[in-house]
Amino acid sequence: MTSRKVTIKDVAREAGVSISTVSNALNGVDVLHPFTKQHILEVAERLHYVPNLNGRNLKSQATKVIGLFITCLTGSYHGMLADSIYKCCQTYGYELNIFISDKVDNAMINLLGHRVDGAIIMNKFIKDREVKLLSENDIPVVFIDRKEKGKYLSSVVFDPYYEGELAGKYLLKLGHTTFAYIYGSGNSFDNIERLKGFQDTLGKSGITLADDYILQGKFEKNTAYHSVSEFIESGKPLPEAIFASNDLSAIGTIEAFLDKGIKIPDQVNIIGCDDIEISQLVRPSVTTIRTSFEEQGSLAVEYLMRLIKKEETGKIEVLQGRIIERESTCIRGGKTPMHKKHLQLNS
Repeated sequence: MTSRKVTIKDVAREAGVSISTVSNALNGVDVLHPFTKQHILEVAERLHYVPNLNGRNLKSQATKVIGLFITCLTGSYHGMLADSIYKCCQTYGYELNIFISDKVDNAMINLLGHRVDGAIIMNKFIKDREVKLLSENDIPVVFIDRKEKGKYLSSVVFDPYYEGELAGKYLLKLGHTTFAYIYGSGNSFDNIERLKGFQDTLGKSGITLADDYILQGKFEKNTAYHSVSEFIESGKPLPEAIFASNDLSAIGTIEAFLDKGIKIPDQVNIIGCDDIEISQLVRPSVTTIRTSFEEQGSLAVEYLMRLIKKEETGKIEVLQGRIIERESTCIRGGKTPMHKKHLQLNS
């Protein structure tokens, strides 16, 4: 292949279709047979075709726009994260465009087409193949849901395995011996690593987390509430302590126990993760692991700006959480919330 820039005509010729058909495939227009669309996308990738959505020579022109590529904005985490990213963008004189989609082709068109100067990505549908394309095309990107590092690739991530370890060590230190876990989303890196860290920590003390004590929560209050209610109704022995994958599912768990007349923390201890604002307002307030969404968002923007300005190459920043003690935990057999026994515990 020559160094000449590949055009949409080249893709059409190689794929054996019309230019309009190529355009439909690249723009996700649902008028093509899936096989045809996939064939065109594979040809475009093989030829290293980069669509330019905003006209000629846009790559050399700054849009002053950052893109946040995400699959949803539900829940406190996503809203607070987006807000912190937007505020930090403003300090650099940038606008923020939020792309909410599970269609990876559409995301890549916007990224490779230079609709934005750089991107912050939390989108599980963007896989290794797409990451490779972004790297090859020198697209400045900061990931906040995986560890990636390259000339123009950085990551600002939490340490969910450490958070799982932290929860396990904390509950073991309180003297608890039986446990449950409220599972988040099945394909979430944070959920999987939190569970692994929790299980490994319990395992070092000779404790196995049984499969039927891993309850579905999906990071949602209502899902956790119904899962825990069904568990209680099953008549199985109650765990002494529960680690919920996030605060919303911890709150749903607490409400399920209280509605069944089970006292928190007297009978069951519960710890969440994230430290969202409502976790300290409910009763009992939720012991949790503070992960700092705001710091993650602002750091992501700062690192992205350095990549855009070519001030430095990519790096990986790992943020570790810390325990915030509140009313939903206590020493085994005790009735006083743990945060009121802090000195006793650490003496």
